[in-house]
Amino acid sequence: VEQNSEHPIARGIIGASKLRHKVENFKSIPGKGASGKVKGTEVVVASPGYMKELGLAFSEASLKKTDLKGKTVVFVVMDGRLSGAIVLADIVRPESVEAIASLKDMGVKTIMLTGDSREVAESVSGQLGIDEFFAGVLPEKKAGKVEEIQSLGFNVAVVGDGVNDAPALARADVGIAIGAGTDVAVATADVVLVRSNPKDVVSVIKLSRATYGKMVQNLAWATGYNVVALPLAAGVAYGIGVLLDPAVGAALMALSTVIVAVNARFLKISK
Repeated sequence: VEQNSEHPIARGIIGASKLRHKVENFKSIPGKGASGKVKGTEVVVASPGYMKELGLAFSEASLKKTDLKGKTVVFVVMDGRLSGAIVLADIVRPESVEAIASLKDMGVKTIMLTGDSREVAESVSGQLGIDEFFAGVLPEKKAGKVEEIQSLGFNVAVVGDGVNDAPALARADVGIAIGAGTDVAVATADVVLVRSNPKDVVSVIKLSRATYGKMVQNLAWATGYNVVALPLAAGVAYGIGVLLDPAVGAALMALSTVIVAVNARFLKISK
């Protein structure tokens, strides 16, 4: 298939196949699969759950002959008949492991929301070192899970790249979209990562914390300066012989602005 090849699973299937066909009437079925017409044949790629909705049976005994630990199975249906199955496995990127480790060092709890089976979610989360996972979560339920976590008093940032993630990205306190993701995810998110690198999530959090720290520093300086300088300029200490000349006060005010600006310029984060 050529259409929708930006999806990671689609890229994986295309990479393993030498066939290239134009797809017509392509339709994505969030959390269930996809359908389209290839050379006049109606083709559906369906999850096991969607197969049951379609009323199509498959041999679980045949699947048991394959090592499915940590893997996902999708079925290929052609003109309403089961034609085959594709076994998919997530390859954990080294930078993903590093990103999760860095987040944990920063005190950030990591949770995975996925529509995959519990076995797949357990395998991937174990390899990554994720604190907790929710498996079998349909796209429309992801936003509800985010709201559930928020109700426990947590501030929630969601990282996603697909149509399925858009509701959760919108519901989160901060939605972070992968730049290489779908247009819907990018449009919904608050932050868009230019690169498809999970370690950039760590950089975003570090930058936000450093920026907030600078804001607190500058606010403390400006407040403290005005608390002292304004009363002096108003003549509060005139009785003890202290009077701030207006010209000097104006110069000090300008200096205060310069100090705040210079302090902001020193904003930096560690790699």
